[in-house]
Amino acid sequence: MGTPGTAVTERANKLAWMLSELEIPGVRFAVLLSDDGLRIAHTGGIGVDDAERFAAAASGLRSLGKALGEFCGNSNSVRQNMTEYDGGMIFITAAGVGALLGVATTTEVDVSLVAHRMNALAVRVGHELGSMSNQRVGGDLQ
Repeated sequence: MGTPGTAVTERANKLAWMLSELEIPGVRFAVLLSDDGLRIAHTGGIGVDDAERFAAAASGLRSLGKALGEFCGNSNSVRQNMTEYDGGMIFITAAGVGALLGVATTTEVDVSLVAHRMNALAVRVGHELGSMSNQRVGGDLQ
């Protein structure tokens, strides 16, 4: 049995198993987050503190994408954000009601594979979170 802090971290990251499909060559890490920027789960490639910072920033980037939606035909629904940097890419996609998937990659990644896996996983995450919200007590997702 681990220390109390370890138990809390493990319990708070119990949905990380869902993100294992995104552990492919070129993916640094994946984070499941709420629409308002709270970390729900993350892969092992990132620590809790950095996953929380990533979740907050990814939510902000998603909001910017919604603000720009009007320039793509009067829509503020964003399917996926993809931002390219010198060292890699950030992908953010909706994953059910109130949840997002965020992925950070290196430059050596198959973009179409990441997008495909994220979209397939988003459907399953949406179903899983939906069933959890029907079962949870006191509104606690963790």
